[in-house]
Amino acid sequence: MLSLRNVHAAYGSVLALRGISLEAPEGGIISVLGANGAGKSSTLRAISGLLRPSEGTIEFDGKPIDKMRPEKIVQMGISHVPEGRQIFTELTVMENLRLGAYTRRDGDAVKRDIDRIFSYFPVLGERAKQQALLLSGGEQQMLAIGRALMAKPRLLLLDEPSLGLAPILVREIFSIIKTISEEEKLTILLVEQDASLALSIADYGYVLESGTVVLEDTAEQLRGNESVRRSYLGY
Repeated sequence: MLSLRNVHAAYGSVLALRGISLEAPEGGIISVLGANGAGKSSTLRAISGLLRPSEGTIEFDGKPIDKMRPEKIVQMGISHVPEGRQIFTELTVMENLRLGAYTRRDGDAVKRDIDRIFSYFPVLGERAKQQALLLSGGEQQMLAIGRALMAKPRLLLLDEPSLGLAPILVREIFSIIKTISEEEKLTILLVEQDASLALSIADYGYVLESGTVVLEDTAEQLRGNESVRRSYLGY
């Protein structure tokens, strides 16, 4: 479904990606691991059009997207949940969800999808008319994921969904992420600092260092890899 080939990208004079190559087949969860500054978030930003590659190619369903504008990439079926959630705090839960569907013109289906989001995250249904600013961190993360799902993506980019959340909430959210992937047949590219947690729900994984892929394998093999265990799993 997704293919990156030798992608380079920079923020001004600072090179963030140094020849990233990875693939995400249709269905399942692909985890991207690495230390701070390894290029994980920059990889997602390059895919979603927020960071323009200077070299290399990015293809989705066999079509190049590396020169497309972000809104066109969303229309093609890619949604991005950025680090830090970045919901519209001054708007209500319902208004945030409806904004996630801004590219759609199927009003009845939008209503059904909002109900579907509430089935995954019941607390959002309970607080549908509440200003998003008043939600807890975990609830805001649920809203960010729900808003992204409202675009009806085939590929979901998730950047650090556990950031700043209590462990019990993190486990709940990751369980829901796994359920969504299975029930919606949704491909998920997951960036997560908690490598153990990410690999527990992933099918395959890539390890990044200094903007390039240094290791890739099935999640099961990565969990047993001594270098990964020492560097990222803490044992």
